[in-house]
Amino acid sequence: MVQRCAKCKSFQWGPGWLCHAGLSFEIDWVEVEGKGAIYSWQRVWHPVHAALKDQGPYLIVLVELRQAGNIRMIGNLLGDPLQRVKMGAPVKAVFEDHSEGDLRYTLVQWELEGA
Repeated sequence: MVQRCAKCKSFQWGPGWLCHAGLSFEIDWVEVEGKGAIYSWQRVWHPVHAALKDQGPYLIVLVELRQAGNIRMIGNLLGDPLQRVKMGAPVKAVFEDHSEGDLRYTLVQWELEGA
């Protein structure tokens, strides 16, 4: 789900109270296909949070959702953290549910298409 302006039809991410393009407060949530292309990436060797202390290295990708106005979302690229990453490679969203006590959340991860 991403936001889309009801007036100018612009998609946007991250979520906001008003349209980033037309400044309208008429924002809807719409379902989009969980597919995109790698726009940029980085291999992280040093954990940025204590919860990730045993997770390095890992890959972070910036994914462009072409069917949603080319908005970009960030997430981890699943698979071998030493894999060769190709700009423009097609990826699909993988949803990872977490529950820590009363806190429940879902992370969007990315996986190469055909993996």
